[in-house]
Amino acid sequence: MHASDSEVRRTAATFARPSLRAGIVQLATSFGPFIASCVAMYLVYPLSPWLTLALALPTGALLLRIFIIQHDCGHGSFFASRRANVAVGRLCSLITLTPFANWSRQHGRHHGEWNDLGRSGGGGADIYSTCLTVQEYRALSSGQRLLYRLPRHPLVANLLLPPLVFLLLYRVPFDTPKDWRRERASVHLTNLALAGLFATLVALFGWQEVLLVHAPVMAVAAVLGVWLFSVQHRFETALWSPRSEWRFVEAALGGASWLRLPVPLRWLTGNIGFHHVHHLDPRVPSYRLGAAHEAVQAVRPTSPLTLGRALTAPWLTLWDEATGRLVRFRDARSPAR
Repeated sequence: MHASDSEVRRTAATFARPSLRAGIVQLATSFGPFIASCVAMYLVYPLSPWLTLALALPTGALLLRIFIIQHDCGHGSFFASRRANVAVGRLCSLITLTPFANWSRQHGRHHGEWNDLGRSGGGGADIYSTCLTVQEYRALSSGQRLLYRLPRHPLVANLLLPPLVFLLLYRVPFDTPKDWRRERASVHLTNLALAGLFATLVALFGWQEVLLVHAPVMAVAAVLGVWLFSVQHRFETALWSPRSEWRFVEAALGGASWLRLPVPLRWLTGNIGFHHVHHLDPRVPSYRLGAAHEAVQAVRPTSPLTLGRALTAPWLTLWDEATGRLVRFRDARSPAR
């Protein structure tokens, strides 16, 4: 017999205990390798710019861990101290190019309505966490279908758009409400800090070196990070529900993925593959998600998403009400009249 929803939530909540020691270790093992890898890119540049470019792949992957720390700080889960979370989150934002306060509050919206089909009607800029039903898609005109499909094509959504989002879109408060003054200010203050940081780097190393080191690193991190985000809620057995049927625990365990990764990739991605547990309780720090997963699995087992299936998940873009599954655009062709 499965545990009740309240028991499942209590089980996850027991791991919502930040550890100062664990947090410091995470900082050291995230910033240390990343900075060392950036230094290596600068050092090999005089020998071979191509080697510098090749090193952008592991360096960008290491940047994912720093983004996960910023993500935790935004939830107030990385440290027990609010001030420490804000300070570390702001530090991370200078490396991830992601304004801390603005992104954290926007992300908080996601935690209030993930996999809710009631969000899907407008499409909007959030192409990664909204979903039309097959019936809604079929009701669109051919031109509207094209506009809906184009940014959601896997090559566009997972390769072209992510670097643009982090490098350009996050430089302006494009979808931030006017009354979010602190969050809008965080965008501009982050830009000022980044301008000072990169002006210093250019003065020390030259603009070509700085561009060849940091632009590819950010592009790699953006592509990998957005792919991870997309498969957290779009996979073959993901549960999406109309607002009237949406239930918290079901949406967490059925609508967020447990991406089963090899141990090295779990480390690299800061355990974010246990995304179902993260949605059960965002206060659980990333370094406790593995243990929390084991405890939740003991009371309410869920099935994993394999890496192989995750690689094909970006093609799943519409919710089929008839089968209760996500399907591809080509599966939603209007039936013959």
